[in-house]
Order: sequence, then C-alpha cells, then structure tokens
Amino acid sequence: MPAGAGVPADVQAARDKLKARFQDVRTGGKGTARRTKIAKHQSHGADDKQLQAQLKRLGVNTIPGIEEVNMFKEDGSVLHFSAPKVQASVAANTYVVSGNGENKRLEELLPGIINQLGPDNLVNLKRIAEGYAAAGAGGGAKAEEADEDIPDIGENFEDVSKQ
Repeated sequence: MPAGAGVPADVQAARDKLKARFQDVRTGGKGTARRTKIAKHQSHGADDKQLQAQLKRLGVNTIPGIEEVNMFKEDGSVLHFSAPKVQASVAANTYVVSGNGENKRLEELLPGIINQLGPDNLVNLKRIAEGYAAAGAGGGAKAEEADEDIPDIGENFEDVSKQ
C-alpha cells in the first residue's frame, strides 16, 4: 500500500511540505531525535554580586539611621526613597542609595521637605506658593458671593422658637 493511499491530495501535500522543512534539523539519520535548542538561563544575581564586590573594593560603609532620601530633579519633581539602604565612601566620593524609589511632585512632600530645599528650588517653592495664593483668593471671592445669596432675616431664631 503506497504512503499516500486514502489521503486527500492537499493533506499529503502539507505532510510533504512539513517533511521537507524539518529535514535539516536532524542531527543523525532518519529516526534520530531532532536537535534541541539550549536556552541560556540569565541570572541577575550575578550582577548584584559583582556590584557588591566592586563597592566592597571601594571601601563603602553602610550608614545606619537614614529614614528617607530625596533627590531633586531639574523639572521640579523629587525622587523619594523611603527607608533606603545608604552606603558611602567619602574617600572615593561615592554614595549608594538602594531601595524603592518613587517619583513625586514637590507639593506632595510639603511641608516636611522645606528644610531640605536649597536655593535652586526656591523658584519651584515660589510657584507653589503663588498657586496656593491664587486658589485662596479665588476661594475668598466665592465665599463673599455665597454670603450675598443668603437673605438677612433680621430676627433672632431663639426668640422665634420660644413663641
């Protein structure tokens, strides 16, 4: 019985096409297993070990007791680290801050961050203050308009309730 007996022509054509396609991936003759592709496992732990080894070579020491680290950016935002691990080597002028860093706006960290602001952040602080002043002035005008809407009764409510 021939190989293609009882099989539709389109199915046999597809089988022949697959056979031709996978002919090149065999390592031996007919009947041997196909070549397997070896996937390389990348370990990121090795990178961390190398980094720690280089830091140790620089002579960094862990600085205990630091609750937060704030790095001010040019655009007025702040890179904020809560409870970071800080290591420093003053001789090598190297500081390492590791932990979960969040991008925050300067307004979100006020008022606790005011003592950390330098002269370069004065412009951002003025901009924030002007924004609050404009919002406060607009809110005051709305409050006066609300007072005008309330009619003046002219009577004391307690006297009216006793009658």
